Amino acid sequence: MTCTVCLRDLYADELTHQACRPCTDRVGLDLAALAGPNGLYARLADSLTPGGSSSGPAVSGSRTAPLPVRLGPLSLAARGGVVTVLQTWLIDWHDLLGYRHPRWEGGLQQQCDQVVGRLRVLLPWAAEAHGAFDEFARELRDLRRQCETATGGERQPRRVPVACPCGQTLRITLDTAGVRCPACSTQYGHAEALGLPLAERRAAA
Repeated sequence: MTCTVCLRDLYADELTHQACRPCTDRVGLDLAALAGPNGLYARLADSLTPGGSSSGPAVSGSRTAPLPVRLGPLSLAARGGVVTVLQTWLIDWHDLLGYRHPRWEGGLQQQCDQVVGRLRVLLPWAAEAHGAFDEFARELRDLRRQCETATGGERQPRRVPVACPCGQTLRITLDTAGVRCPACSTQYGHAEALGLPLAERRAAA
């Protein structure tokens, strides 16, 4: 059996799980990065106004007035953004477990902290029993990257071309969970994908 997130073979003590231990730990770190007074969600508020983050240089001399808020951070911080996505997942988990509908209290920051805390409590169960844990892990990772970009943190990772033995070029990042070759249908886990030779070097050989 393989991990549904990184696609590597599961160890004997992980065979009843959807995800391996490293992937489960990574999801926990992604959740933790969003919450708290210094978390990514809280930092979105400081990035709402133009020039409010280090994501790019200020531009002067424009003939039109700048937007009063930056739409990228706003869409993530507002209802329907980060908090709503996480709450939707928690509702799904509660339904599957037969728990009552979670209740949200306070403003969006407080709700973010509440839903992250609850998701982290239920994370071991989800990694073992939730059939869409891989989808949750990917969506959470995307949310974290969007928040990092919006707050002037990490940029989108650069994709590196590597060569499948069949000759097909695959594009991966350093944190690629797994990739399937469209030409020969070979499935690579995280470690296997990173172990493939660079496409340029292979072609030049």
